Amino acid sequence: MSATPNAEQPTFEAALAELQRIVADLENGSVGLEESLARFERGVALLKTCYATLEQAEQRIELLVGMRSDGTPVTQPFDASATADAETPTAGRRRSRKAKPETTPEPEKTEDDSDTGFLF
Repeated sequence: MSATPNAEQPTFEAALAELQRIVADLENGSVGLEESLARFERGVALLKTCYATLEQAEQRIELLVGMRSDGTPVTQPFDASATADAETPTAGRRRSRKAKPETTPEPEKTEDDSDTGFLF
């Protein structure tokens, strides 16, 4: 993809705005079947354009990892790879709630019990 947009490749913002219009038209059912199919196909192309633009932007992001003594920033490329461990069996699943342990009520005090004197 070239750095300057042309008539075939709209800017990200223009592609997203057109995609939103297409979705609105398809949702309200104001167009016929043939026109709906044509707009759907155009929407898929626009979606691919948006994803490609986002991917390129992501590759350009750098992380600030520190500062040099002269005040210039130290950066490293952003790693957008997934961080979840594929071998972990619970990845992507909700954990089940464990039942709360039952609490035993404190014994009631009798007249023979005294609270005088000791805190511990």
